[in-house]
Amino acid sequence: MSKRIVLTGGGTAGHVTPNIALFPHLQAEGFEISYIGSYEGIEKRLLADFPFVDYHGISTGKLRRYFDPKNFSDPFRVLKGFAEAHKILKELSPDVIFSKGGYVSVPVIRAAAFLHIPCIIHESDMTPGLANKLCIPVADKICCNFPETMALLPEEKAVLTGSPIREELARGDRKAGLKLCGFEDNKPVLMVIGGSLGAGSVNDLVREALPKLLTDFQVVHICGAEKVDNLLLNTPGYKQFEYVKAELKDIFAMADVVISRAGANAICEILALKKPNLLIPLPASKSRGDQILNARSFEAQGYSIVLDEDQPDYSADLLVDKVQELYFMRQTYIDAMKESQQGNSIGTIMKLIRDAVSKES
Repeated sequence: MSKRIVLTGGGTAGHVTPNIALFPHLQAEGFEISYIGSYEGIEKRLLADFPFVDYHGISTGKLRRYFDPKNFSDPFRVLKGFAEAHKILKELSPDVIFSKGGYVSVPVIRAAAFLHIPCIIHESDMTPGLANKLCIPVADKICCNFPETMALLPEEKAVLTGSPIREELARGDRKAGLKLCGFEDNKPVLMVIGGSLGAGSVNDLVREALPKLLTDFQVVHICGAEKVDNLLLNTPGYKQFEYVKAELKDIFAMADVVISRAGANAICEILALKKPNLLIPLPASKSRGDQILNARSFEAQGYSIVLDEDQPDYSADLLVDKVQELYFMRQTYIDAMKESQQGNSIGTIMKLIRDAVSKES
């Protein structure tokens, strides 16, 4: 008897790649896989590489905590998305829904609950975001990454799972990464990654520090769409990419140390790969502060050094000092990450999915 699962989540790669990590395991257990995302979001582009996934686009609107003229129109987009998701789910009749969050997930989960389809959602950050807060009341199970999150969720629904990590990330080839970037094999590599959309302020700081960084490191910089600095294209030892897909595993394999934002999925990948890292969380002035909490948790567990954009001495010189400290102490961070108690996230989530399907059978 065939089984069908609908996955949802979008807006950033972090809301999509954990779903992608589940694909081979869902296929192995005989699931037909459908995906509901936005009409033209990053999730649609990422899913184009998986022809076995049945993709459906819906209308979506951002749910903001601040004033914006779009606050008057976006609720209607969300209502339209609910109607579209309801129609799609009635036609597909899935056995279970798994959501990785983002605003596109809200109408999907709400429509699924209306149709009495079991829903499992995943919260990556330490504190639930607004989209997931709207889904928690109707979800059957809520997966999370941090022990601290468990206290913020309904006890009967919360499950500490960790975040699904794409297994191919651990299969990178250092030599392939060096060849891709044109780097030497006898000089350490610093990898800079700001998330799927890039991080403008981190890019600026790294480029300001670049002359000093290149004294000791080769730098590979994944800087985000349209954020390549053309004036630096021919700088020896410095390689820029807007975005990478299949090559990411090889770039991680050659990286000795990493600078990253502190999005939960990004840092969980760094933890799984045991890469010494310097986290520069999105500041509270530009976010709800979730990345700051994520970074401080990793710092407290001995996995990371944290550099806050809001601290008074935040500068290119401080960045260089922190990177040098990280590299010098790298084995300490590797050893701490080896002791991580993060469990088998994919195995735990697959069991939740199986249990949800068996209850409906």
